[in-house]
Amino acid sequence: MKQVKIKTLDEKMIELDDEVLTDLSNQLKGNLLKMGDEGYDEAREIFNGMIDKKPALIVRAQGPADVISAVNFIQEHQLKSSIRAGGHNVSGAAIAEQGLVIDVSKMRSVHVNPEEQTAVVESGALLGDVDHETAPFNLAAPLGVVSQTGVAGLTLHGGMGWLTRKHGLTIDNLKSIEVVTPDGELVKASKDNHPDLFWALRGGGGNFGVVTAFEFDLHPVSDPISAVITVYPLEKTEEVMAFARDYMSSAPEELMLIADFGRAPAMPGIAEEDQGRPSLILFGCYFGSQDQAEEIAGPLQSIVEPIADLSFPLPFKDFQQLLDANFPVGKLYYWKSIYLDEINDEVFDLIEKYVKKQPSPDSTTDFYFLDGSMSRVPLEATPFYNRKYPYMVAIQSNWYGSDKSEANISWARSFHSELEKLAGEGSYLNITGDLDKRELVLRSAYGDNLERLKKIKSKYDPDNIMPGLINIS
Repeated sequence: MKQVKIKTLDEKMIELDDEVLTDLSNQLKGNLLKMGDEGYDEAREIFNGMIDKKPALIVRAQGPADVISAVNFIQEHQLKSSIRAGGHNVSGAAIAEQGLVIDVSKMRSVHVNPEEQTAVVESGALLGDVDHETAPFNLAAPLGVVSQTGVAGLTLHGGMGWLTRKHGLTIDNLKSIEVVTPDGELVKASKDNHPDLFWALRGGGGNFGVVTAFEFDLHPVSDPISAVITVYPLEKTEEVMAFARDYMSSAPEELMLIADFGRAPAMPGIAEEDQGRPSLILFGCYFGSQDQAEEIAGPLQSIVEPIADLSFPLPFKDFQQLLDANFPVGKLYYWKSIYLDEINDEVFDLIEKYVKKQPSPDSTTDFYFLDGSMSRVPLEATPFYNRKYPYMVAIQSNWYGSDKSEANISWARSFHSELEKLAGEGSYLNITGDLDKRELVLRSAYGDNLERLKKIKSKYDPDNIMPGLINIS
């Protein structure tokens, strides 16, 4: 290897010579990559096509030993760094510009213990990897809603998905976390071992080390589940959403609902003249007793006359993949999120207004009906603070063409700003594109838990080696 210029923690450039880099490479089972090497561009590519960062070095780890070597190297040379797992966060924080990236994306093994109903999942795994291994046992981990999402990022910042109302956030289902701390020690954090670190990692992000594996509690899931996939005209938003609001307030927690606003997709079952029409799709997942499925899920399918009703029973693993096609790698993404205490005609009118004028037909606004199990966990039990809200809105501006970026970003920001005026607050770090207003973002995500997070950060990482998605130091 030739000499490499790389940034330090204080943003200064230093040079690492061939001997130093060869020594690091010899410690790895995986690869050490620099610009021009085979595999470099693949390793720096992430989900969001807006991000085009060029790290100086990438360590493609094959296991915890490689991660330890990389962390020690970062500590020794005080290097700017980042951690890439699934690379799914739209902010681009997974790639350190001119720094060193610890890439765990090749660490994707999943080991299920069906008797104990647990799974040990390496930190590079995707949600689909977990579903593939748990499905044969009719078990599932409460994860997200797109199977190509990385487990690590989703988990470390909370984790919402189809099982949230019944079984809580992803972090509420963690038994232990294996992590390489900034001083290069591999520890297994749990409620009995490093309990402060375990607390911080359940929502506090990657600020405290490099996670190499998670241990999850799994839950029985009937196969098939009853899926609601009903497409309604956008002009019926008030009627549909008012019914859904009232219905979900007393619905069994086995029923999860997301209202997806955007354009009706071009797919079988939707008339050609309705494809591309402004619409809202109710995506519901009921995994309770099949004898009650029609009674519980059926009312959501006929609130008003639908454009199409594509509801049918299907395996939970397949339901988890329904939204994948909407979020391909390489599309340009800018997302915002906000929580709401209540929803009314004013909220519905605002959503309808912005969906009608969205500049990209690929953009979606996802409306999560929450509450249930996640809201019963005390706010201080984990860093994740926004548990009390029954609704979360994800504004997802998705488009192709960098010349269209300004219009699509402005649309999302304006939409978010108007929702804030309707008493919305807080943010979900898994759905946020703005990290520049650091303290504001931290307060909106962690609330009164932020000070405790900062104390734990100073204990485990006093030199701020691990910046995470957003720096908590």
